[in-house]
Amino acid sequence: MSTTFRTAVVRTTGGPDSIEIIDVPVVEPGPGQVRVEIAGAAVNPVDLALAAGVFHRLGLIDQPDHTGLGWDFAGTVTAAGPDVDIPVGSRVAGLVAGFDRDFGTYAEQLVVPASDTALVPDGLDLATAATVPLNGLAADQLVDLLGDGGGRSLLVTGAAGAVGANVVTLAQDRDWRVTGLARAEDEKFVRGLGADFTTQTARAWDAVADGAALQEQGLTLVRDGGVFVGVQPGAAPAGERGVTVRVLVAQPDGARLAQLLDSTASGHLPARVHAVVPLDRVADAHRAIARGGVRGKYVLQP
Repeated sequence: MSTTFRTAVVRTTGGPDSIEIIDVPVVEPGPGQVRVEIAGAAVNPVDLALAAGVFHRLGLIDQPDHTGLGWDFAGTVTAAGPDVDIPVGSRVAGLVAGFDRDFGTYAEQLVVPASDTALVPDGLDLATAATVPLNGLAADQLVDLLGDGGGRSLLVTGAAGAVGANVVTLAQDRDWRVTGLARAEDEKFVRGLGADFTTQTARAWDAVADGAALQEQGLTLVRDGGVFVGVQPGAAPAGERGVTVRVLVAQPDGARLAQLLDSTASGHLPARVHAVVPLDRVADAHRAIARGGVRGKYVLQP
């Protein structure tokens, strides 16, 4: 067995060209931990922002050598530490949260708390499962910040994106009257989720879930006394007009992730894989996403 594995990091941030793939030592799982051989790691907008230095500039990262890339993963358990009841060979998915870390999911393997993972249901392939943890948990936790809708109106910006599309579905489950804001070519997809659709931003909503990170522009769409939930940690727009401003910071939650994976496997939650590409092509995937217009996730495969 090799004593090292490959992982993608940034040392000096500067966009896709700053991403390096390095060899790091294999680590054995400790109590409550599992080691996972990664089959897929989704590429998310937060990864592009990290590589560009956004979170370093916000003071959220202070790594002396390098910062790991990637938040969510799916793969197979290859080793388990004490006090773990997940058998070796189990297919799992999970989320690694926080910005200030020297490792990420863009890697051949990973050691994580077993409680942050969930079993992948039969019938859900690992590449698709890898797209669920960050976007599913972010959407579910965002809807928690909104609370129950009681029939009130909710505008979801970026409704055709991965987080936005999940919010559209999960908010309807919580009795919000949802309208999705997206490009005209995404109307069929958004309406297919059961929501109304708009390309315009010219009215006041009871709440806005800002999946597109419009920030201050999104805040102007909320009625006086309404609710705005943003998705950019460390960068909450200033409140105004009595609007309640909350900002999502997605957190691992194995039990909740299990439910989201089941909902994805059943078709209740949308999950779209745009392409599965080798880990070596991580910079190409970042460039493609930065150009915009991609529907579905790039998934890296070591």
